[in-house]
Amino acid sequence: MSALSGFENELRKGLEEYPVKPGEKFSYGTAGFRTLGDTLESVLFKVGILAALRSKSCGGKTIGVMITASHNPAEDNGVKLVDPRGEMLDTSWESHATDFANAPSLDAFIAILEDFIRSKQISLGTPAKVVYARDTRASGPKLVAALRKGFAAMGAVATDAEVTTTPILHYLVDTINTTTQEWNVNNLIEGYYLKLSNAFKRLLADRGTSAHLLIDCANGVGALAAKKLDDFLGESLTLKLKNTSVESTEKLNKDCGADYVKVGQKLPPSLTSELRPGQRGCSLDGDADRLIYYYLDDSGKFRMLDGDKITTLVASFIMRLVKDAGLDDAEEKIKVGVVQTAYANGSSTRYLSERLPVTCVPTGVKHLHHAAAERYDIGVYFEANGHGTVLFSSSAQHKVASHKPSTAAQATALGRLKDVINVINQTVGDALSDMLLVEVALYHMAYSVETWDKLYSDLPNRLVKVKVGDRNAFVTEDAERRLVRPPGLQAKIDELVRRTGGRSFVRPSGTEDVVRVYAEAKETEAAIDLALRVAGLVYDEAGGDPAQRPADFR
Repeated sequence: MSALSGFENELRKGLEEYPVKPGEKFSYGTAGFRTLGDTLESVLFKVGILAALRSKSCGGKTIGVMITASHNPAEDNGVKLVDPRGEMLDTSWESHATDFANAPSLDAFIAILEDFIRSKQISLGTPAKVVYARDTRASGPKLVAALRKGFAAMGAVATDAEVTTTPILHYLVDTINTTTQEWNVNNLIEGYYLKLSNAFKRLLADRGTSAHLLIDCANGVGALAAKKLDDFLGESLTLKLKNTSVESTEKLNKDCGADYVKVGQKLPPSLTSELRPGQRGCSLDGDADRLIYYYLDDSGKFRMLDGDKITTLVASFIMRLVKDAGLDDAEEKIKVGVVQTAYANGSSTRYLSERLPVTCVPTGVKHLHHAAAERYDIGVYFEANGHGTVLFSSSAQHKVASHKPSTAAQATALGRLKDVINVINQTVGDALSDMLLVEVALYHMAYSVETWDKLYSDLPNRLVKVKVGDRNAFVTEDAERRLVRPPGLQAKIDELVRRTGGRSFVRPSGTEDVVRVYAEAKETEAAIDLALRVAGLVYDEAGGDPAQRPADFR
């Protein structure tokens, strides 16, 4: 008898309704599936099936599904699964998600599915539970419809969190799986806002006047969440929200948002008349899991404070709290550390390494999150693009909860540390949670935005993208900082770096056939020149036609 007895009819009906079209090819990476929204219905149906099976394999725990393409253009969309503790899908399941999505026919998919169920020893009789949400993209509703049919085909009980941010969906999954009380999704979402805002208010209770913050909401779902958070914050922080046109879905991430600011290293045009010198501003991305700060200096020059700057501020603040609370002694010592990728600016790495442990891992949130959780009692990680959070181990949280301060000053610092834990969304990078944390850190460190910026000076840097026929021909090691293949290419890069005195590395994209080249140097022109020369080496190695070699690749 088929392992799918009792499910096969609904599966076949769904597969007939959502076939894979000729030429379509999908890959599940760190960001899940992500491509043009109009091509994803077949993928969403199968993701519904996979999410139900993941729940069954986890003993009926609730699994999350988020439909979003984050900082991508409005016409794109995507989907990713969230595991029971709010973390990203177990890496060992990613290849199976890709196999599901690319099954060329109905019968081929059924065969893959049966083999998968047997290999994972999944009991189809175990109940399945899923919570799902989407961002504001126009393609979202039809993708939700396909997803629901996938849930139904495997008999999963699904809860709709409707239109919300990616971080809130992660928070919901973790909360649902750890609460013992009766719940509904609206109450849990309200609990998210209460948890963050109440802790924030306590941390700023002695501030006499409210600070003002300009927020670029990327015309995305973060605008809805920021508006609601503003209601909960009351007078503790005054938010001025810009780029909030969620109804005009074509405006999503267009000339605004965290990725626009980070890549272009400039202010969104819509904010040029809004931001005054010395005033803080920040940008969210399309699903509100990235955060970039900035300001204009006295001369009106744009100054960006990216994920590296956020790491430096937050890690310094938490280290001070740990020390002031008396949690850095021999018996109760809490180890604070930072996790970065090769994209971290060299100046930030140097500054941090002189003060606390720093670990470098391959690009991707899953690598950062895992290392932060495994290597430190309190692990701080932010990618340079502004995606990150702070993780407190269960041991660290126990020490904070049980610590007996010996002085009034220690008691004050300990109380603040407890509230900081509640301001942070530890399941995933959360732009709104991180924004509150930055505001708290600035206040308690007595830093102006200029003081924060001057903790270190970024080395000038450039990122160049080179299209290649096969990105898999490029293989890296040492946390993606050195190439293993193609043979000989790393030696050529080393020679260019030696001559310029800068730093450069090459890594293949995880989602498209391009190779990314990063370079930094002491001067801007030197960084640009190094990036373009390394890009030229990559182009030549990839077999590009010398006659059509881009002029910019020197």
